[in-house]
Amino acid sequence: MNANNEQNQSTISEHLLELRSRIIKSLIFFVLAFIISYINADKIYDFLLQPYVKALGSDGLANKRLIFTALQETFVTYLKLSFFSALFFSFPIFLIQIWKFIAPGLYSNEKKAILPFMIATPVLFLLGAFLAYQFIMPLAIKFFLSFESLTSQTSMPIQLEAKVSEYLSLIMIFMIAFGLSFELPVLLILLATVGFIDSKYLSERRRYIIVIIFIVAAIITPPDPISQIGLAIPLMLLYEISILIIKYLEKNK
Repeated sequence: MNANNEQNQSTISEHLLELRSRIIKSLIFFVLAFIISYINADKIYDFLLQPYVKALGSDGLANKRLIFTALQETFVTYLKLSFFSALFFSFPIFLIQIWKFIAPGLYSNEKKAILPFMIATPVLFLLGAFLAYQFIMPLAIKFFLSFESLTSQTSMPIQLEAKVSEYLSLIMIFMIAFGLSFELPVLLILLATVGFIDSKYLSERRRYIIVIIFIVAAIITPPDPISQIGLAIPLMLLYEISILIIKYLEKNK
């Protein structure tokens, strides 16, 4: 009995040591990614600025600029950029370390069941972030810029003087929100795999889910119809795709 207890304690200690090792490796990669990102913060800044440049077009660039109103604002913004970039690139590494930690304790069929989720999670996150960066953000910026007015239209001109920190915070929130929202199929299929929901359950509650999707899109995006619809429509498509995948899995079970 004592030998079994000692063996169990030894096994737990080994698992804890391995877990600590995985966490340390992930943190080391994150710190290195943060340092490299800070060194190249100006390039990351220029990359995230492209949706704004794309929305303005070649004609609007001459009359536009980004400003900062505090001495430390640009420095703090660069730190945020570096943290965002490091987190973005470290996310797949975190998943790999999690997989290496749990994989030895799984049976072959369990590995086959979990591995697609591990692969789909970063792919869908990147897809959502790309959609926000490439399409939704330029459209949203054009919508907000449409409220500018010239002196001939009003007694005083209304012109955008965007702050560096506010713009970069907005696009980073956009990309993270879209990336996390695109994890919807992973969540639904995982719940279906463990038997918590099924395709019939999701199909019968489609109307309620659509309402919830639009409410969530309204909460996590700016108060403009373009970004809200731009998030809601892909989520509805992903919801329908999730139902089809779950039906397929149910047939093959």
